[in-house]
Amino acid sequence: MAVTPTKQEYRLQNLSCASCAAKFEKNVKAIPEVQDAQVNFGASKITVIGNIDVNQIEEAGAFDGIKVSQSTVRTIEKSTPFYRKTENILAGISLLFVILGYVFGAMRSETEPLTIGMFIIAILVGGIGIFKTGFRNLARFEFDMKTLMTIAVIGAAIIGEWEEAAVVVFLFAVSEALEAYSMDKARQSIRQLMDIAPPTATIKRAHGEHFHEMELPTEEIEIGDILIVKPGQKIAMDGIVVSGLSAVNQAAITGESIPVSKTVDDEVFAGTLNEEGALEVRVTKRVEDTTIAKIIHLVEEAQAEKAPSQQFVDRFAKYYTPAIMIVALLVAVIPPLFIGDWQHWIYQGLAVLVVGCPCALVVSTPVAIVTAIGNAARQGVLIKGGIHLEQLGHIEAIAFDKTGTLTKGQPAVTDIFTSQEISEDYVLQLVAAVEKQSQHPLAKAILQSLHEKSLTELIPTDFQSVTGKGAYATVDGQTIYVGSLKWIATLTTVDEMIEEQVKKLQQQGKTVVAAVSNDQFIGMIGIADQLRPESKDVLNKLNGLKVKHKVMLTGDAEPTAQAIATSLNMTDVRASLLPAEKLMAIKDLRAQFGAVAMVGDGVNDAPALASANVGIAMGGAGTDAALETADIALMGDDLTKLPYTIGLSRKTLRIIKENIIFALALKLVALLLVIPGWLTLWIAIFADMGATLLVVFNSLRLIKSKKW
Repeated sequence: MAVTPTKQEYRLQNLSCASCAAKFEKNVKAIPEVQDAQVNFGASKITVIGNIDVNQIEEAGAFDGIKVSQSTVRTIEKSTPFYRKTENILAGISLLFVILGYVFGAMRSETEPLTIGMFIIAILVGGIGIFKTGFRNLARFEFDMKTLMTIAVIGAAIIGEWEEAAVVVFLFAVSEALEAYSMDKARQSIRQLMDIAPPTATIKRAHGEHFHEMELPTEEIEIGDILIVKPGQKIAMDGIVVSGLSAVNQAAITGESIPVSKTVDDEVFAGTLNEEGALEVRVTKRVEDTTIAKIIHLVEEAQAEKAPSQQFVDRFAKYYTPAIMIVALLVAVIPPLFIGDWQHWIYQGLAVLVVGCPCALVVSTPVAIVTAIGNAARQGVLIKGGIHLEQLGHIEAIAFDKTGTLTKGQPAVTDIFTSQEISEDYVLQLVAAVEKQSQHPLAKAILQSLHEKSLTELIPTDFQSVTGKGAYATVDGQTIYVGSLKWIATLTTVDEMIEEQVKKLQQQGKTVVAAVSNDQFIGMIGIADQLRPESKDVLNKLNGLKVKHKVMLTGDAEPTAQAIATSLNMTDVRASLLPAEKLMAIKDLRAQFGAVAMVGDGVNDAPALASANVGIAMGGAGTDAALETADIALMGDDLTKLPYTIGLSRKTLRIIKENIIFALALKLVALLLVIPGWLTLWIAIFADMGATLLVVFNSLRLIKSKKW
């Protein structure tokens, strides 16, 4: 009976370069039991479909010293100081012998056996790893940077350029060490995410009639366990508070800088910091399903998905490397046929091989994408792929849902009008007493206003609801009727001044609740969804980022939508839209502007979010739907992260373009030195190393991008 192939993810250590990752992937795919494999270079992971073990995968990566572990096992990577790494020690020893070679050459002669011996030792010590891989690749006709370097060094030795060969080997070792160091810095964004949640936690678990406390690895904690979180401890699992009161710093998940107060029945997330009080939390998700686990998984998947610019670079590099080898061969062979001096032109051809290495070009895009996505995750913005990061950089128009996006999504009391002989507070108390029995959002807004003013709650009796109209009850010895003005007008006389005031409130997008005591009109309350205080500032910042058009798409009535739009200085408002009509509006905007983003709540706006070039969901930390449906999730329900994210995407695009230009321009300048015959091996390696380090360090500028 055939065994069904399984899909497994493994974490990798010592994955040093993009070309090594490609070769490792090819080696794993060549294993007979493997159906498919994909290396995620940015996240240092490999996904394998097939029935193999860790040892077989490690064997496939032995050429680069790659170590493999199960993705579910939390491994603690020992950070080896830069100066203690074996390859860097060998590079240092190689430099010592290069210096000795120059010293002996100056004191005696460059052709002395002792001088040449110093350079040969430098070549062997510094290049041992290069040559092992290079010769193996030559035997298989595989041409990567180490193959080209091996050919160049052997060629230099054959024509007697020992000094140059030794310098090239040392510089290449330095280049590789710095590239590995730089990529490691870029990958720290994921490691920091993985280290947010503690690996163990103290839980309280029922044993018969008693509870026992125990410390367990998070993988062994079950749904329903009670998590004990002391002041100053990190919360290890997602759950609901069952006991205690505290302020919790959620910056690691949502990007919020201000701690959030948590009490019984509030939701808390793994990886957040309990600041001052003790909490008991009922676990609601297993460790692999927590919000932070989903964020880590999605960030890693985002880095595996190649952005359009990376796909272009990969295609370009595929043809670029063979082309450079042909150019190198032509430089070495054709000029000597006409002007002689074979040694000089063979040397020039070897230099062309070195300078033509595509390393800088290959890393120009992924390092920038990895760094930007990691930075965004730390700021509370989840970007689910390089393709979405790039597309956001091209956005010309943004559509906003109103409720919960530009507004808080929670109605609040804005106005109270009363008859002359009764106070506003008393009207609020009477209306709140009737509404106390209702679950309507408007009733909650009225009760919230009562509590904010610290007013006494009056006790209602004989409560009755009138479907579609309102409700009434006996409060403080009076029969109080509360409902729409249309219904209230059937119970008492409503003068023209009151009707005008109601129209005015409705034109401002407010809902009016009127009240009658016995048969006397006593007042009315205006209620409206509150504008987010940051909305206006966010729209102004989008103007600064040269977003050409902003539009509000809402299911609310025209007056409500226009009132919000007027306060935000938005001119394009489309109201009373059903979900299908929002979808059509997005299609119209795409036809008009090309690239369009949609910002919504990730649930009600799913069709529009899916149709937009980039769908951006608000409040990702609390809703699984937002994490699943949107291309980008603003985890802390924080609209101020929108300009930051667009600014980050545009800066990333700019840096990728700069990287490609740097990589090609430096190589072109070096290659032009072939024409007068000035190109040397050490200039070639400097050009290659310089281009690689330039694009890597240029990309790492994205680590510090925080505000726009």
